[in-house]
Amino acid sequence: MDGTTASPAPDWHVERWFNADTPPTLQALRGKVVALHAFQMLCPGCVASGLPQAQRIARAFDPKHLAVIGLHTVFEHHEVMPPEALAVFIREYRLTFPIGVDRPGTPGPIPQTMAAYAMQGTPSLILIDRHGRLRKQAFGTEDDLRVGADIAFLLTEPEPSHDP
Repeated sequence: MDGTTASPAPDWHVERWFNADTPPTLQALRGKVVALHAFQMLCPGCVASGLPQAQRIARAFDPKHLAVIGLHTVFEHHEVMPPEALAVFIREYRLTFPIGVDRPGTPGPIPQTMAAYAMQGTPSLILIDRHGRLRKQAFGTEDDLRVGADIAFLLTEPEPSHDP
């Protein structure tokens, strides 16, 4: 992996969810590896690489062991990317994994989850292990084979014990 220390992953600050009956939380996903893809609808790298990769990950790995989560994190052009436009985008691109809308920054343009993770921009890929620890954070396009190997490595690690 890229050397990111295994510190607890920050909570997500999401104002609305798509493709989720129940809002997914890091606590609820404990025991699964989480692949979080941060994107914007108007980001060419997100549309060309990040979101297709998230879809491939969702198809390739068993959802009992890996959760793919999208995070629409808008730090520019806020006025043209409201949730209604995102709903159409999700339908047109046939995205089926849960997608959260990052809460706006207070103050400033950087959304809350984006700031909590100190993301450089979009697309960003974040891998969280079964214990809820941040294990990889990458900005830009990531090679599918490398990402698959990173996920497979995390899936080989033991699940957290559920002892009282």
